[in-house]
Amino acid sequence: MHFKNLISTAILLLACSLPALAQDKGLWSPASSSAKAITGDISIADARVTIDFYNFPIGQIRVLQPAEASALFDADVNAPGGGSLYRLSVAADRRFLHKNTLCGSDDVQWMVTWVQGRTLSVAFFSGANPPVFTMDALANTTDRCGTFLYSR
Repeated sequence: MHFKNLISTAILLLACSLPALAQDKGLWSPASSSAKAITGDISIADARVTIDFYNFPIGQIRVLQPAEASALFDADVNAPGGGSLYRLSVAADRRFLHKNTLCGSDDVQWMVTWVQGRTLSVAFFSGANPPVFTMDALANTTDRCGTFLYSR
């Protein structure tokens, strides 16, 4: 009987965690002035992100923790949310809306997402190493390209 309860609990936990992992998936409209001026709509799928009708392959590296989202996006750690760190490659010379780039003269190597409610926060980073999401590290980084807000 305990084995059945254990299996039931495991299935329930897995089913509840799947929507949290997929929260950032889908089409999002720009909500911040930087998103309106640079990226326009953004669409996130399992293996790609689409920005201004350009597709870029992505790979999920890991799930973002609430404390990390709080440091990066000033998110409420007590509010439900979810997001991920992704690896991608956007060339420095790729132009988007109004001939803007995502990271000036640097290639974008990392994308970080966080969803709370109907709002998606996205940050892009350059650099070969994954970004560190602490207040001190973020205050001293030169790899952060920009932060954008989207809504549904």
